[in-house]
Amino acid sequence: MLGYEEGRFDVSELIQLFDNTFFEKYNTRLVRGGDEPLYLPAGKETDYAQIIFAHGYFSSALHEIAHWCIAGPERRKQVDYGYWYAPDGRNAEQQAKFEAVEVLPQAIEWAYCLACGLKFNVSIDNLNGEQGDVLAFKSSVAYKLSQLLTHGFPERAEMFLEVLRMHYFPACISKPLTRAQRLYANSVETSFT
Repeated sequence: MLGYEEGRFDVSELIQLFDNTFFEKYNTRLVRGGDEPLYLPAGKETDYAQIIFAHGYFSSALHEIAHWCIAGPERRKQVDYGYWYAPDGRNAEQQAKFEAVEVLPQAIEWAYCLACGLKFNVSIDNLNGEQGDVLAFKSSVAYKLSQLLTHGFPERAEMFLEVLRMHYFPACISKPLTRAQRLYANSVETSFT
């Protein structure tokens, strides 16, 4: 059985995987941060863009990478990609807006977790506010993941998914498999070779 505890994953290793994959082409680094995640474009504080993830958590890094992988060139020129964000304590309307923009990044994060062997937890990120329909949100994220597995991931998301798979499950890579087979093989330790 795969170990799902976050502590077995080395954040420094993840940073190296990301930087090795994307720094040269996109001038972007993954950076361990403090309380809140943040994206800073190049020139704001450094000559390279920074994806700053919270508390040094592996899962936070995967989530922030997912956001970066779907942000287009213009979004990547703006602090936090130019998105609206209301902190914890959102009302029902604000929470609905938050969930609408979180479905795709959380679906990609789920795929990343599968590729690493890490348990995925949907996040409504609103502990001090209105929860909304948590089950409906989880269902939306699961449905989006199924669409991505069927129709493909955004280019950078797919690229990093492969990097994670090759790093965490190299023995499973011997012949081309469908996306669904690859992720299923990683999640249950079954080889389709």
